[in-house]
Amino acid sequence: MNASNYVSQSSIRVRYQETDQMGVVYHSNYLVWFEIGRTDYTHDLGYSYRELEKLGVMLPLIEVKANYRAPARYDDEVIVYTTCTEASGSRLIFEYEIKRKRDQVLLTTGHSVHVWVNKEMKRVNMKEKFPDLFAKLAASATQKRT
Repeated sequence: MNASNYVSQSSIRVRYQETDQMGVVYHSNYLVWFEIGRTDYTHDLGYSYRELEKLGVMLPLIEVKANYRAPARYDDEVIVYTTCTEASGSRLIFEYEIKRKRDQVLLTTGHSVHVWVNKEMKRVNMKEKFPDLFAKLAASATQKRT
C-alpha cells in the first residue's frame, strides 16, 4: 500500500433498521459510517484501535461535521472514502465522502477531529511516545485541509 495520500474505502449495504419513516437513512447513521471508515483506515495502516488501547493511548472524537447532499435508501450499497488530512503529535483529522456505489452520487461529506490521550484522558504527544506509528500516520495524511 502506498501510504502517501492514502484513501481507505469501506463498503456498506444499507440495512432496513438504518432508515427512518421517510425511507431514507437516518442522519446519525452517517456518523457511524464515518467511524467504520476511520477504523478501516487505521487497519489498512496496520493498526487497530484495540492495539492502540493496549499501547495505552486512545483517540476520542472532539469534533464531527456532516454535510448531507443526497439520501441513501434501504439496500443501497454505499462506499465510505476516508482520508487523514492532518496527523500531528496531538491530533488527527479525518475527512469522509460517502457515495452510492451504483451511480457514484455523492451523498455525504464530513470530517472528524480526534486527540491523542492516555488512559487517564491526559493528552499525549504521539510523535514522541510512538514515533513509528506517528510516522506511518503522517506519511498517509493528504494535508489538504487548512
